[in-house]
Amino acid sequence: MNNLTKVVFISLFIPFIFSCSTDINEYQPSGKAFDIKSYFNGNVIAWGMVQDYNKKVSRRFCVEIIGQWQGNEGKLAETFYFDDGEMSYRNWQLIKQDNGEYLGTAEDVKGTAIGKHSGFAFQFQYDLLLTLDDDVYQVSMDDWMYQIDDHRVMNKTSMSKFGIKLADITLFFDKEQSDAKCSKTFS
Repeated sequence: MNNLTKVVFISLFIPFIFSCSTDINEYQPSGKAFDIKSYFNGNVIAWGMVQDYNKKVSRRFCVEIIGQWQGNEGKLAETFYFDDGEMSYRNWQLIKQDNGEYLGTAEDVKGTAIGKHSGFAFQFQYDLLLTLDDDVYQVSMDDWMYQIDDHRVMNKTSMSKFGIKLADITLFFDKEQSDAKCSKTFS
């Protein structure tokens, strides 16, 4: 490839690459803002699926969440029920910072998760330690939540390693059915 071809190639594709990334600030408040402290306080249930890089659904799951907050510190206890019978747990420790961002830790998260919100959207980025067949892999999670109304939130998460997308995870949270139990989902 000669230099002119390289320049043309880079000029054409660089804007495309950067246009694929969304900035949380694009969701400026218009009406009531999404408050995760309020939404994830008490019981919440969610249903989701994992799609591999070919968009094939590889797993389905349900998650029961119990959230408790004291001031700006919160705990989210998550119990996951997968369609293959597996169960797993994640316990988030969250702290809301003075600048409005959230910091989070959990037993299967490496380092500290960083959460930002604007308007009806919340973005949570972290490195997850994923166990597969007795091996542990560190993957990057780019988690986006969009509040639909007071009871429902949609979630889209991109899982990647070395910048290469491995999977998409989609969840639907419903606080209105907070007394629903996952055990009835796959029976």
